[in-house]
Amino acid sequence: MSKIRIGIVGYGNLGKGVELAIRKNPDTALSFVATRRSPDSVKIATAGVPVYAYDDLKNHTDEADVVILCGGSATDLPHQTPELAKLFHVVDSFDTHARIPEHFAAVDAAAKETGHAAMISVGWDPGMFSLARLYGNCILPDGKDYTFWGKGVSQGHSDAIRRVKGVKNGKQYTCPVPEALEAVRSGAQPELTTRQKHTRLCYVVPEEGADLAQIEHDIKTMPNYFDEYDTTVNFITEEELLRDHAGIPHGGFVIRSGKTGANDEHTHVIEYSLKLDSNPEFTTSVLVAFARAIKRFADEKSFGCKTVFDIPPAYLSPLSGEDLRAHLL
Repeated sequence: MSKIRIGIVGYGNLGKGVELAIRKNPDTALSFVATRRSPDSVKIATAGVPVYAYDDLKNHTDEADVVILCGGSATDLPHQTPELAKLFHVVDSFDTHARIPEHFAAVDAAAKETGHAAMISVGWDPGMFSLARLYGNCILPDGKDYTFWGKGVSQGHSDAIRRVKGVKNGKQYTCPVPEALEAVRSGAQPELTTRQKHTRLCYVVPEEGADLAQIEHDIKTMPNYFDEYDTTVNFITEEELLRDHAGIPHGGFVIRSGKTGANDEHTHVIEYSLKLDSNPEFTTSVLVAFARAIKRFADEKSFGCKTVFDIPPAYLSPLSGEDLRAHLL
């Protein structure tokens, strides 16, 4: 079987992770990288792989079986994915949950118009956590869902604290509240507010002479980010931030608690958990697996947009059906 040729659009943390994941899979090969930056600046990092300007991609449509988009999820992908779905079979990691339906509709229309297969919102949440929620709901219809994130670095919240006046640098960790997590695991099905489920832990490098009390106030009261959570702000040096908080770990838990029996006398708990040393590297490993699936849909001429809910598990694997039944079933 020939290797699946995968192109990468964007070469930040996600793009570099996709390159690593492609090289680790024996059935995938990196065909090109496309960037809005200077192609010469990326060529040095990609060891001889062709690097193209984003605006020139229309001239290279025959060079990749699937293109993985690695731009900023909230800002780039709503424009890039429909645009590129007219040229390639594509996979993206769009993760703004509330806007997934409109993003799906735009990508679906673009892909069907030109005979391409596309996937959106591939990663761990949305993505693997979405599948865990779906399986849990189907198996235990009489029950409740709970999703906990962390302990891990929230890149969006970290960006938010770096925009606060007087902040030079910083990182924010999302942390599950242990008591809430244990209550859910017990099968008690508690009603939990946002504040009861997670806390936020900030490590902030202030600018010289900055008003620390004002920075703390501005962070803790920031709408849509911190105002609904118990938030702790720790002020540290740049050296401490680089030494102790250089990584991008993350993870979390999806838990479904439900009842069975004539009188609901039996309690069941389904739990799916992730503990990730590197959020972007794990996300990119998921993207490459689903690129394999979208190639199979393209070969079947099943065009339009898909999500993780539409993918048969066997389509993710390079193994044959016979091998899967013999070794993994």
